[in-house]
Amino acid sequence: MAHDHAHIDPESGDRRVSLAIWANALLTVAQIVGGIFAGSLALIADALHNFSDMASLVIAFVARKIARRPADARMTFGYGRIEIVAALINYTTLILVGIYLIYEGGMRMIDPPAVAGWTVVILGGVALVVDTLTALLTYSMQKGSVNIRALFLHNLSDALASVAVIFGGTLIILYDLRWVDPAITIGIALYILYLALTEIGGPIRMLMLGSPPDMDAEAVVEAMTKVAGVRDVHHVHLWQMQEHEVALDCHVVLEGQDWRDLDAVKQAVKKMLADDFGITHSSLEFETSANAHQDAALFGHEGGPTRAGTDAEHNDGTSHDDR
Repeated sequence: MAHDHAHIDPESGDRRVSLAIWANALLTVAQIVGGIFAGSLALIADALHNFSDMASLVIAFVARKIARRPADARMTFGYGRIEIVAALINYTTLILVGIYLIYEGGMRMIDPPAVAGWTVVILGGVALVVDTLTALLTYSMQKGSVNIRALFLHNLSDALASVAVIFGGTLIILYDLRWVDPAITIGIALYILYLALTEIGGPIRMLMLGSPPDMDAEAVVEAMTKVAGVRDVHHVHLWQMQEHEVALDCHVVLEGQDWRDLDAVKQAVKKMLADDFGITHSSLEFETSANAHQDAALFGHEGGPTRAGTDAEHNDGTSHDDR
């Protein structure tokens, strides 16, 4: 299945991320100073979240630059996977920030300090404007990049946290409810953890060379076996080379006892993979029915399920490698 993604000019995207970095840097400094002055942990919590956003933006900005480098002798697959690494780092920082804020909020729930409500409300309002702006800058970019999606979720959670901070500051002004500040801090932290833990699985799966989550590996195998001239497939590896580039390698067993149909079958299989599943990078090793693996694993090279139909031991001298 082919994927459609919104594409933005790389330089334009870089400018958006740069603007978001500067906005979050200025906001972080203002919130930390204001939080210390006002005695508001919720404001400092929001500042820490914004600081993690700024760090995430820097990581993502650098990753975007590196990802565009062409493949070379050291990185024969190219540098695109650096964006997946950046996303994993960003989600991990979100988890650490969330755990720290829960701890600090719990300590302050025990002995709530005095909080300057007006300072909290004003800086919370400024934060809401910046967070909303940053989220809007990254919204159209996040649909096609796990790296930018991590940033967008940072910014979205920041905007919602700023709303909570403003609400808490208002309650402090009106009713002097000091416990509201650490309570909101814990609420923000729990939301941060929820976002991070539900999204971090994607980058981990890609780095573990897992098959694409929206692609049925069994359906790919079934479709390959239905191509004319194919008797069986085994030793299938299906993974994402980069976020939007799926790759496959496997052994294909031909129906006949010789190699006369190899080229035609190879082209038919490759065309089917590209047309039906969007797999444009496939490496196929061929075997004849007389020289196929016996009881070979369907996925991977050892262990796992096997497919019936391979009826002779493999002879390494008769395989054709299409790399």
